[in-house]
Amino acid sequence: MSSHSLLAWILCFGGLVAAQSAPPADQRLRAVVQRHAEHCHALHRDAATAAVALQQAVQALVATPTEATLLAARTAWIAARVPYAQLEALRGHGGPIDAVEPLLNAWPVDEAFIDAVVGRPAAGIVHDCKTFPVLSVPALELANERGSETNVSVGWHTIEFLLWGQDLDPKGPGQRPFTDFVDGVGVDADRRRAYLELVTGRLVTHLQELLTAWAPDADNFRRRFEREPRDALRRMLAGTLIHTTFELAGERLAVAYETQDQEQEHSCFSDTTGADLVNNQLGIIAVFDGGRGERKDADLLAYVRNRDPAVATLLEQSLQKTLAALRLIPQPFDQAFRGADDAPGRVSIRAALQALDAQAEAMAITGQLLGFDLPVRPAPGPGGR
Repeated sequence: MSSHSLLAWILCFGGLVAAQSAPPADQRLRAVVQRHAEHCHALHRDAATAAVALQQAVQALVATPTEATLLAARTAWIAARVPYAQLEALRGHGGPIDAVEPLLNAWPVDEAFIDAVVGRPAAGIVHDCKTFPVLSVPALELANERGSETNVSVGWHTIEFLLWGQDLDPKGPGQRPFTDFVDGVGVDADRRRAYLELVTGRLVTHLQELLTAWAPDADNFRRRFEREPRDALRRMLAGTLIHTTFELAGERLAVAYETQDQEQEHSCFSDTTGADLVNNQLGIIAVFDGGRGERKDADLLAYVRNRDPAVATLLEQSLQKTLAALRLIPQPFDQAFRGADDAPGRVSIRAALQALDAQAEAMAITGQLLGFDLPVRPAPGPGGR
């Protein structure tokens, strides 16, 4: 046997062995779904843990309002946003987060619906003792988005506004003084403290409930998700595509770019929108690379690569190009989208929009490869932006 023939035989035999030893397609898909579920549980655990740390910092602020305790609460809020922003990639596919997301991350926010603003010192729920004689979680959640989608009364951005106040500084975030929480100095300081503590506690409860929905070995959403791998795969792909097109490209970048309105910035009071954008994209990437699941050989990208290496390469490159483009947007974001179209910030946002468009196309191609016609917008129904 010639060396060429021997090599050909080895390659052929090796291919047969690999094919025979490789798990059937349905087993590979089941492993992908199980790894994704592991990642979802870990991410929700991180989000719930970080929210508890935020709650503890808020309790310290409420007990003893000082510059230091206010700064600590702000720092805890920023840290807690990281895992939450990443798990937003799980929105849009009928999972547990979709039912409660309007109570978690609704925006943009009409600040005057919550508390005093410049020129309206008696505005907001904090000062409205007639409508809200006793502040309570049910009353605050019932008020959320009532009458207008900007009438946001609970969730991340309500907490953010209560901690930072209005962002009136073009070079930095809001500068609410700690004295706003001090009796005898801040008007209705006791109600402001109570409001902050209530909405933070409710945020923790929601995130712990989501964690329970993804817990292993329980009769919950995760068990149903893993039971139907093909449907789970469709959900994973649809959610990331919707988040790419409707949420990131549309609501979070294009609207701000087109209006140049600071109120259209996602985390406008803390000036942390840049981190939101990057972590949203990291969350999308984690859906494809499996995040921190235990099965390191069973991620969605590997599953696609097994079907068509070229499509997998296209998808992987588009994901990384978008991440790089989002990281290049200068901060603070509310200054990046302002000015003439040739301003560096606006140029960088257009580049990010182009990268997201290419990412969406790669996702659609991936969906077609796997037999799905994917949506680019969420199904009609309630939901925050």
